[in-house]
Amino acid sequence: MSSVPFHYVDLRAFCYATESDKRVADALGTFLPGDDIELERTESEGFHGDRILVLSARLERADEMRYVLSRLTELDDIDDVITELDDRVDDDCTFFLTLDKQAAFRGEVRRGDGITLRAKVEAYPAEKARAVANVREMLTELS
Repeated sequence: MSSVPFHYVDLRAFCYATESDKRVADALGTFLPGDDIELERTESEGFHGDRILVLSARLERADEMRYVLSRLTELDDIDDVITELDDRVDDDCTFFLTLDKQAAFRGEVRRGDGITLRAKVEAYPAEKARAVANVREMLTELS
C-alpha cells in the first residue's frame, strides 16, 4: 500500500474507574506503531462522579497510518466493513470504526466496543461518495 487515503487517524479509548490505566493504554498500543507515540490523557467525570480517563492519539505521518491499516487487515470481517462503508463514512468525509478493547489488550484485532478509530478521508472534491470510494479501494487492497 503506497498511498494512505487519510489526513490523520485518531484512536481513543475510555478508561473507567474500574479499569487499569496501563491496561487500557496497552490495548491502544496494539494499534500504535511504537512506544514513541505519546497518549493524550484527559480526565473527565461520569454521571455519578466516578473518574473517566480518556486516552487518545492522533497519527498524522503516513508510516504511522499504514501501521494502523496493516493491523486492520487482521479483521476477520473486513468484507463486512467494506459493505457498511456508506454508514461508516459521514458527510464530512470521516471514517469511523469501533474495535474491541479487550481483544486489543490481548494483541488481537476485532470489531467491538471500547476503542474508536476515526480517520479523516482524503477526497477531492470533499464529498461523501468520493470518500467512500477511496476507503473502499484502500480496504479492498488490504483484504
